[in-house]
Parts: sequence; C-alpha cells; structure tokens
Amino acid sequence: MSAFDRRVDSEVREVRRLEVINGALGRRRWSAEAKARIVAESLAPGVVISAVARRHDLRPQQLFAWRHQARQGRLVLSAEELAFVPVVRTAAEAPAVASSAPPAGIIEVALGDAVVRVPPGADAKLLAKVLRAVQSLT
Repeated sequence: MSAFDRRVDSEVREVRRLEVINGALGRRRWSAEAKARIVAESLAPGVVISAVARRHDLRPQQLFAWRHQARQGRLVLSAEELAFVPVVRTAAEAPAVASSAPPAGIIEVALGDAVVRVPPGADAKLLAKVLRAVQSLT
C-alpha cells in the first residue's frame, strides 16, 4: 500500500449539490447601461440588495461596488433613474427685490438651462453630486 492509498478515504460520500456551468467561462462584461439599470433598481426604497443581486446573477459585493461607482460619478445613471423632490418657494421666502446679480458670497453655476446657486460653506461632496445630476439632465 502506498502513502497515497492511506490518505484516501475509501468511504463513499453522498453528493449533496452539483452545479454545472454552461457557456463561456471567465469574467462577464456588463455594459454601462445594464449596470446603471441594475443600480437604479437597487436604489428603489425598500429594496433588498442581495435580492437584486440574485435576480441578476451577481454577488452583492459587485452591486455595492457599482453603487459606489455611481456615487462617485464614474457610473452615470440616466435622467429617468434619478429622482428629485420638487422645490416649492412660498411668497414669504422670496426675496423682496429681484436682481440679476446673486447675493454676496453665493456662486452661480449655469449648466444648460439650469442654474445652481451655491451658498458659502456648502458641502463639496453634495455639490458634486448635484452638479453631476444636473449635468446628466441637460
């Protein structure tokens, strides 16, 4: 009897799960549109990330990475997938005198037809997200 024979367990064990993988092996390639669609689905209120990942045959970590890319602006979601709350201004909040120049210290950023007014001390990360979102709409 060889050393190999002594290490091999001769007991027959039951196979509980067998997975057969068909098709091309290796990494799959996802288009930017497919990634954006899946990320947008995962951003809906009350959605479970692992359920979305299973539905699209992904690992949750991969979906979290795509969401992170979207937050950084490296994965752009389409305008339909972005949601904004409408801003309503009451007459009491409106400035008394309308002028073409912004108040002191406020920066105006014009992107197409949209104008974003940035007050002093605005959060830079939030501003970057807003500008990317407005840019994708124009």
